[in-house]
Amino acid sequence: MNLILHLTFFMYIYNVTINIEDSVHQEWLKWMKEIHIPDVLATGKFFNAKMCKVLVDEEMGGTTYSVQYSTPDKETLERYYVEDADQLRQDGARLFAGKFVAFRTELEVISEH
Repeated sequence: MNLILHLTFFMYIYNVTINIEDSVHQEWLKWMKEIHIPDVLATGKFFNAKMCKVLVDEEMGGTTYSVQYSTPDKETLERYYVEDADQLRQDGARLFAGKFVAFRTELEVISEH
C-alpha cells in the first residue's frame, strides 16, 4: 500500500519587477546577482529567490526583470518591510538613481503541482 503524505503550507512570493536602462544594465545585473539578492536572502526572511528576464519589448526601452523572493507567511514579509526593506531599497536607489523603475507585488501561492 502506498501512502502519500500531503503537507499543507502557505507561501508568499514578494515579486519585484524592475526595468533597467541599457546604459547601466550590465553593472546593475552584476550588482543584483552578487550583492543585492544575497543581501535580501541574508535577512533570513526568504528561503529562495528567482530572477527572470521578462520577454517583452518595452516602449520605454531598457530590459525588464522579475525577482521573486519566497517567504513562508505574510507575517515574515511584513517583518521584512519593517526591518530591512528601506535600507535595501536605498542601496539600489543610490547606485542607480534615475536609471530604473520598479514596482512590487505580493503573491499568495494557492497550489503547486
